Amino acid sequence: MPQNIAEFRIIGRIGKITLRDKVAYVQVASNYNRRDGEGWKTDTHWNSVTGFSNVREQMEAVEKGDLVHITGRVRESSHGEGTEAAYRTELIVDSFSVLARAANEQ
Repeated sequence: MPQNIAEFRIIGRIGKITLRDKVAYVQVASNYNRRDGEGWKTDTHWNSVTGFSNVREQMEAVEKGDLVHITGRVRESSHGEGTEAAYRTELIVDSFSVLARAANEQ
């Protein structure tokens, strides 16, 4: 039977790390090049990912500036009702690995 999926992959640098009891929130910067007149400019996009118990331990071990590879699934959530409803797109981490430590690249 075919599956319908929504997934993501990010290769980027660690920014802010917020650890809670059973969940970790990590900001990851990814860079994209775009044309700017005759030259090129790099745009940085910040992605907020959420890791639960299956990957939280790996997420605890990273430091700001580490290069990581993250894959996972996209989840929509909402809270509130009617015109007060707020919607959010969450990036839930399924796999998390460190590609290079920030200290090693200096």
